[in-house]
Amino acid sequence: MRIIGHGIDLIDLDKFGRLVDEPETDFVTRCFTTAERAYAEDGPNRTRRLAGRFAAKEAVAKALGTGFDGNVAPQDIEIKNQSTGQPAVILHGAAADIAANLGVMSWQISISHADTVAIASVIALG
Repeated sequence: MRIIGHGIDLIDLDKFGRLVDEPETDFVTRCFTTAERAYAEDGPNRTRRLAGRFAAKEAVAKALGTGFDGNVAPQDIEIKNQSTGQPAVILHGAAADIAANLGVMSWQISISHADTVAIASVIALG
């Protein structure tokens, strides 16, 4: 396996929380799949869970070399937990097409939280 791309992203939880709680922006619905929203609602740490997922989405977009460029949207990148609890990357739409063209075969992903930040690191392997 070879490394095709790497991405990392850091989210300030206070700023992110204000964005999540702003009803006019509809940020959560626009950026997260139904499954991701359900996961976040499942516990007391909604903002932390969403922030970790969003950091992972940003890191995946960076690993693909696109960022959120208008072709790749946040909902094209889904972060779900495996049965072991480890996060996994699932791609849809343009993100899936780009990953296939790059030869991405698998992903290594890590998400972490502290009191004030969430961080994610993602490596695309091919």
